[in-house]
Amino acid sequence: MPQRKISVRIDGALLSATEGQTILDVARANHRFIPTLCHLKGLTAVGACRVCLVEVSGVSRLLPACTTPVQDGMSVTTTSPKLLHYRRIAVELLLSERNHVCSVCVSNGHCELQTLAQNLGVTYSRYTYTYPKLKVDVSHPRYVLDHNRCILCTRCVRVCAEVEGAHVWEVVSRGIQSLVACDLNQPWGESRGCTDCGKCVQACPTGALAEKGFAVEEMTKRDEHISRLAVMRGRS
Repeated sequence: MPQRKISVRIDGALLSATEGQTILDVARANHRFIPTLCHLKGLTAVGACRVCLVEVSGVSRLLPACTTPVQDGMSVTTTSPKLLHYRRIAVELLLSERNHVCSVCVSNGHCELQTLAQNLGVTYSRYTYTYPKLKVDVSHPRYVLDHNRCILCTRCVRVCAEVEGAHVWEVVSRGIQSLVACDLNQPWGESRGCTDCGKCVQACPTGALAEKGFAVEEMTKRDEHISRLAVMRGRS
């Protein structure tokens, strides 16, 4: 049964949408930019980073565009001083939570968090840096996991489960203690479930997951390949 067509307004423009689409889906289909970090096309949306917050007319709180379905007659604002303020807060909190020192990161110049901070004009964090001493897992023969760079977007968790089907990654602990863990919190190199496909590395928006042998500014990611594969598998 074909899905019903509806109309929504985004930043004043009347757009056609399909029932079941999210605000982010409709915005991107109509070439309207909404920043994201945790979202990756083809993967289940989780609304983890809160960077894609938008204003919806008649709703008192801000809503994540990636998980909010459109409704007929909905009016959405994607750019405003209020939204810029809260998006900056979200990025500043991410920067203060871990040790994001760009100058010594393999993804320097190719990092989505770094690019977003630059686009939002975030040059410093108003919040106290926690500087946790987190481990770096180099046990895998090909890849590295640096918890200091992780923003807990769970892209790696979702791509491993939904595309590769290996279910190697998961988030353990709670709150500020949360970490991405391999299998039952084992070293990555000892994982029996990992297929060494590298999809988690390519999906990672920062330098948290990287391939060995790359120096600073050399680690580029190809997440568009992950999205293409995820979408094609979803159609099969």
